Amino acid sequence: MLLAVSSVCALSLGTPYVPPHRLATAVLEGDTTLAGIVVGELRVPRLLLASVAGACLGAAGLVLQEALRNPLAVPEMLGVSFGAALGVAAPLVLAFSLPVAVQPLLAIGGAALGGGLTLLVAGIGRSPSAVLLTGAAVAAALQAALLVLMVMADQLDLQLIYRYLLGSLSARTWDDVTGLWPWLLVAAPALVLCAPVLSVLRLGDEDAEALGVRAQRARLAALAIAVVLIAPVTAVCGPVAWVGFLAPHLSRWFAPAAGAVRWLPWSAAWGAAVVVVADVPARLALAPVETPAGAWTALLGVPAGVALMRSGGRRGAAARRTTAAPPAGAAQPVHRGGPGPGGPPSPPLGTTGPEDVR
Repeated sequence: MLLAVSSVCALSLGTPYVPPHRLATAVLEGDTTLAGIVVGELRVPRLLLASVAGACLGAAGLVLQEALRNPLAVPEMLGVSFGAALGVAAPLVLAFSLPVAVQPLLAIGGAALGGGLTLLVAGIGRSPSAVLLTGAAVAAALQAALLVLMVMADQLDLQLIYRYLLGSLSARTWDDVTGLWPWLLVAAPALVLCAPVLSVLRLGDEDAEALGVRAQRARLAALAIAVVLIAPVTAVCGPVAWVGFLAPHLSRWFAPAAGAVRWLPWSAAWGAAVVVVADVPARLALAPVETPAGAWTALLGVPAGVALMRSGGRRGAAARRTTAAPPAGAAQPVHRGGPGPGGPPSPPLGTTGPEDVR
């Protein structure tokens, strides 16, 4: 419902204003008026791009958090987003003339460099917490490299890089939307295969190994899937901040007792809703000047995500206690035994005292 309402607002509001009852005519019948051209050629591709980008970031955030068993594992904290941004920004500053179709490949290379450097420095066999802390340091180093590029850039390139690094959906067209579909066709089947493995990784590396899942390889595969999801979106929109942090927590808050298989589609849907909702004030709050959508997602997403993480932990604990408690009125098992008639009852096999019996 939130995504539907925000989509109607994104298509209707602005200059010119298009009433909601005219949106279907403007989109489906190819209205040649100014309103029809603005809706069909500018607002619809921007809405689709916001939805796809948010869904990819939300799903990637859940994959990283489940694989590393840490609710703070987001693309911005592992060097993936800043590595992708560095791969796109470096040719622009260094005046390398490259076709637009190569940008997703550069972003994937930069994202793989950031994520691979994180795993290499942390050590693949070390704990997920060590990977997360090392990723924060790698992300800071990549961000410093981006600042060096901004110092080297001229005034025009500096404005473009600054807006790009904040995550902007301004001036996006149908070409930007169609460029994402090949990567989605690769990432979607991988996500379907990855979801059950994420549920096993939540048990810990030792339990996962006992169930036949190689934790190190599964974690590397999860990082590779996250790179394929994040890098093409970052190449087009820039690093839209903290969507991968907020969307998984929203999905867990509404279904605290579910697992990764159920959380994954809801995390993608919440990611799409977050970006679409943030893009409306980004386009209209300071009109006619547009602000980057990533600034709004960071401004609203961090406090909301922290509040959801705190309340979600309490809800999850309450749900586990409710599941573990026996139903009211259920008969309690009575253990009888002893050396003979009238003898004291003996505890069941394997127990050592009254506390264990209870």
